[in-house]
Amino acid sequence: METIYLVLVGVLFLLAISDLIVGVSNDAVNFLNSAIGSRVASFKVIMVIAALGVFVGASFSGGMMEVARKGIFNPQYFTFENIMIVFMAVMLTDVILLDLFNTFGLPTSTTVSIVFELLGAAIGVALIKSMNNPDMVLSQYINSAKALAIISGILLSVIISFTVGMIVQYITRLMFSFNFKKRIKYFGALWGGIAITAITYFLLIKGAKSASFMSDDLKTWIISNTKLIILYSFIFWTVLIQLLYWLFKFNILKVTVLAGTFALAMAFAGNDLVNFIGVPLAGFESFKIFLAEGGNNQDILMSSLAGEVKTEGYLLVIAGLIMVVTLWTSKKAKRVVKTSLDLGRQSEGEERFGSSFFARSIVRGSIAFSNSVNKVVPAKLKSAIDRQFDSSGYEEERQKMGKEAPSFDALRASVNLVVASILISFATSLKLPLSTTYVTFMVAMGSSLADRAWGRESAVYRITGVVSVIGGWFMTAFSAATVAFIMANLMMFGGVYAIGALVLFAAFMVYRTHAITKKQDSETKTYTDLEIEEVDGEILSEKVLEKCRTSVSNVLKNISRYYGDSLNYFEAEDRKNLKETSKEVKSLNKQTKKLKSNIYNTVRKLQEETIDSGLFYVQVVDYLRETTNSLNFITQPCFEHLDNNHKVFTDDQFEEINILESKVRSLITKANSMIDQSDFTNLQDLTDEQSKLIDVIKGLRKKQLKRIKKEKSGTKISMLYLSILHETQNMLLHLINLLKAQREFVAAHKK
Repeated sequence: METIYLVLVGVLFLLAISDLIVGVSNDAVNFLNSAIGSRVASFKVIMVIAALGVFVGASFSGGMMEVARKGIFNPQYFTFENIMIVFMAVMLTDVILLDLFNTFGLPTSTTVSIVFELLGAAIGVALIKSMNNPDMVLSQYINSAKALAIISGILLSVIISFTVGMIVQYITRLMFSFNFKKRIKYFGALWGGIAITAITYFLLIKGAKSASFMSDDLKTWIISNTKLIILYSFIFWTVLIQLLYWLFKFNILKVTVLAGTFALAMAFAGNDLVNFIGVPLAGFESFKIFLAEGGNNQDILMSSLAGEVKTEGYLLVIAGLIMVVTLWTSKKAKRVVKTSLDLGRQSEGEERFGSSFFARSIVRGSIAFSNSVNKVVPAKLKSAIDRQFDSSGYEEERQKMGKEAPSFDALRASVNLVVASILISFATSLKLPLSTTYVTFMVAMGSSLADRAWGRESAVYRITGVVSVIGGWFMTAFSAATVAFIMANLMMFGGVYAIGALVLFAAFMVYRTHAITKKQDSETKTYTDLEIEEVDGEILSEKVLEKCRTSVSNVLKNISRYYGDSLNYFEAEDRKNLKETSKEVKSLNKQTKKLKSNIYNTVRKLQEETIDSGLFYVQVVDYLRETTNSLNFITQPCFEHLDNNHKVFTDDQFEEINILESKVRSLITKANSMIDQSDFTNLQDLTDEQSKLIDVIKGLRKKQLKRIKKEKSGTKISMLYLSILHETQNMLLHLINLLKAQREFVAAHKK
């Protein structure tokens, strides 16, 4: 029995390592989005500062398992066996859920997830215990007040953070405008003093309050002298910054953002992630109590866990190292950060989220409200406000930077960090439950709205994105409690076998999400390969031509291969391979869609003297997109037909389709050769060949109509056959138009 529980403790610590990794991947958005989004320093410098903050925060933390200490459940009513089941259910659920959220780039609260997992698992175990013991009711096992406090904290933090972030950013932009470099000379020291004072206070109250090196007397002194600390800190930093600016042209905003990044990273590691190692440590403490009682009585009550669970210093150092390594290497962390940056960026571009009825309703209402306000506000005042929010000069600078352009400026980044620091510090000082993820994300969204980053071209998609993320937060709480509840029940009834099966299931889920991440990265890389290199913020015509030639050639090769594979797999009734081909076609379709959506940025950055060739580039990309679209309308119906177990074509129909497929692929190969060699002398011959093929398709269509007339072909198979013929014809038409546009593109470039 002792050996089994020792193995379970070992599994808990392995899960703790995994949980630290997925926790960092999720919460990296808290302290990275402002610095990376504003590009105040190189990526390596930002990561070094963030990693240092994470390591210091983890190493200095007192390591108290706050959630267990505050009591989501009452451990004195749970036996050792019950407690181990609760902790196993919590850790398994946490790893699975956080990894899923990270895979799809959605930031969520690690604190909320672990609280509700503890709640769900404890309820699952307590329910069975109360059924077996009529003297105890379910409410005696659970401390529901804590869960209610967390829920209220979520609602308040979401609303307050968004509102305060929006108001502060609006006032700040009114003061400094987008052309803030001039005004920084006069008000920069004052702004820097306020910002760094807020960050200093945040470090003391939130970052260092649980540090083991601080004595209780020092902590008490900080709390009792808070106002003096703020006042003296403000005076000190304001005077120092002004002197440094006069003497060395000190970059106030850059240092403010980097200092805020360090502070948030330190507080994050010191106060949030310690919860992940707290659960396994509580399990280890339970195991030690079990051993002290002889190692035979698994029904002893865990009253000792009602106190604090301390963490050994070496474990904190190891945890800090794991966090730092994850921060540097996690692709999922970068995806979560990217979601936040995409929703808050100043410029337009490809939107990750779609449109929704809720978002459209909000935008319509906002436009109507704005129009009503504009009628009341004096024209001069409105004009003055518009000048402060005029970002045209800033956008010109961004265009010159090309790919190195920031998502937003350093002024907004500093507002994000300062407001988040103040809100988190204030809530902590009042002992209110608060999620740092919710605060930092919603402040960033509020400031982006105030900065007019959500224009009419992007507002619907940005709002949909924010609503999706917020919905995910509440889904975290519900799903965490539900999954942990189910796992705890399975373990209670299934014992060691159920625990083993669930550990394997968790490992499988992490493996699957890793495969999804790898595939998404592959698709992103493929699209990146289609992007065009910039020189001094402009795109050279020869770069456009060369990249267009290689991109079109690669896409056409794939179209030819997928077209043949789709029809061959359909004939062989190979559902598995046809499904995979359908996915690959969708991916190809998605890539050409992105290429088409990026036309605006490409043409805008073309050199002035080569703008005429941009017309042909637009045509080439448009026809390429339509060609892949036609292929998608062939592959997808074929798979759906096979997936629904409908009858396939007759031998005559397959013979006709195979002949057509061979001729189509031959035509695509010849077209590709022309594009590769940029030699279009035989284009007319290829056009004639296309015309003959279209005549063949017309003949096949007539044959099929005769079969239908004689009732020799069913409805579904007839519709699929005709659909393949129709989309093949469309593909051929778009292909020749693509060749003609490419020929004109080459000719225009030579001129």
